[in-house]
Amino acid sequence: MTANWKSSSFLLVGILLWSGHSVGHQGDRVLQVAPEDENQAAFIRSLLTSLPLHLWRPATAEDIQPGTQVHVQVPGGHLQKLEWGLQDQAVQHRTLIADVHSLLKMQVPGIHTLSLDSYNYSTYHPADQITNWMVEVALRHPDVVQLHLLGQTYEKKNILYLKIGNRSEQPKKIIWMDCGIHAREWISPAFCQWFVKEILQTYKSDAKVSRYLQDMDFYIVPVLNIDGYIYSWQTNRLWRKSRSIYPGNACFGTDLNRNFDSAWCSVGASRDPCSETYCGPRAESESEVKAVANLVRSRKADIVCFFTIHSYGQLILMPYGHPDKNASNFKELLDLGLRAAEAIKKKHGTTYRVGPPSSILYNNSGSSRDWARDMGIPFSYTLELRDNGTHGFLLPEEQIEATCQEAQAGVMLIVESVHAKYFSGATALASLWLTITASYVAGWALTRGNL
Repeated sequence: MTANWKSSSFLLVGILLWSGHSVGHQGDRVLQVAPEDENQAAFIRSLLTSLPLHLWRPATAEDIQPGTQVHVQVPGGHLQKLEWGLQDQAVQHRTLIADVHSLLKMQVPGIHTLSLDSYNYSTYHPADQITNWMVEVALRHPDVVQLHLLGQTYEKKNILYLKIGNRSEQPKKIIWMDCGIHAREWISPAFCQWFVKEILQTYKSDAKVSRYLQDMDFYIVPVLNIDGYIYSWQTNRLWRKSRSIYPGNACFGTDLNRNFDSAWCSVGASRDPCSETYCGPRAESESEVKAVANLVRSRKADIVCFFTIHSYGQLILMPYGHPDKNASNFKELLDLGLRAAEAIKKKHGTTYRVGPPSSILYNNSGSSRDWARDMGIPFSYTLELRDNGTHGFLLPEEQIEATCQEAQAGVMLIVESVHAKYFSGATALASLWLTITASYVAGWALTRGNL
């Protein structure tokens, strides 16, 4: 379904401008804890049940094993008790973020202009501003941009995506990218906006980008988990999940990246509705996941590359999250991922690690990345953007530009390689045809001149 936007002016009426959300978390810190043996790992797991701690990394307590780097948010009132316990057990630990409250306050934005000409891509934007931006982009570039409705969230908000590419009556290959599946990862929607900006600013002057839009369409979902994203702006900055609720459940939300039908809820996910990795009552129970699944299934023969953008960790993740499963094109995915990591590093010196999460992060199941590969999409990657825990989910706005620039370099290297795989022959044939035609015309002109 295509949204028929005659004018964006109606969207500018009644906008819910930033009114301030409850920042909170005074005195909170984020600690990095490093268990060296099973006794220490078990002790840390026990602390997560006895103290009101908020685990940032890994995603679940079960993933805390000897050698795991654990990032945990500690309420100020429990900090001393926790540190006494860690010291008593000789667990190595250090402070990553000394003042969570101050970082949160730094991310409270002012009111930014909604004009596309002066839109600020180096700041975080709330959901309504991103929606308005999408409308303005489609109106400004009608030759290559269409605004579509993907579906609706649990709270009946529209999930929109941009289709970017030269118009064609024939099916085209597709590059998929979704951002904002986890609400608190604000750098993710910021990157989707940056990516669109770069494509639209270069497609008329860059022959490669022009060729990409001729041969392929980009489907870009800037904010998939809109309910959760809005909640992270208005109520709880560190909210991760959706905002669905089911009868009998004590807590809101499902982890949308544990709800896809790929080894659903088998590892690295929880059936506890209060867990950050709650997988939902069944696979594809969430309307946001179902919306993605329906569209991808309908175009799976055409989708050649699937990107899902997250933070944090500086990782390029490939299928699979389950330790007993490997992609049939594992080496191809790994080699391309390593080349993308090199492109990222060349930009600002940032190091990204590459591999399946079961090898370089933690086991998980029900992810969109793994599901996309199950659907037969040959290239499927998760990008975990900056940083490694210095700011975690609270990446300062001054790092948005550099983060997006380097991620753009990595993504575009993958896009270039995927395009070459599917279109290099066609491109060479087109060039040959142009050469033959030019030679024929030149010969004909010469013949005519000799008559």
